Amino acid sequence: MQRLMIADSSDIVRKVGKRILSELGFLVAEAGSAREAILGCQTELPAFLIVDSALEEAVDLIAAIRAMPNGKNVRIFYCVIEADLKKMMIGKRAGADDFLLKPFDRKILTSVFSGLSAAA
Repeated sequence: MQRLMIADSSDIVRKVGKRILSELGFLVAEAGSAREAILGCQTELPAFLIVDSALEEAVDLIAAIRAMPNGKNVRIFYCVIEADLKKMMIGKRAGADDFLLKPFDRKILTSVFSGLSAAA
């Protein structure tokens, strides 16, 4: 089972995301802050990380994950509210692999992650 972490300050976003992604076969961890996410990743690095761009220190979180042993192997999705090119470039420079538009729903998460849960 693939490990995935959602780093978002909203309890509701994490709860909904966890429910949907768990149903897709992921073992989902949650973090309400960048610090909490870094501590969780130090314990066990996930295969996938969803980082909300509005999370305080989101860019620092991405850079910290990339600096960890095997951190380059984590596929990082940077969540933005709209297709804000400036924010997206900041996330990309920090090391994000891909983007998710927020608010995400079951359809979006299923289309992006359904094939990834079984991938090694």
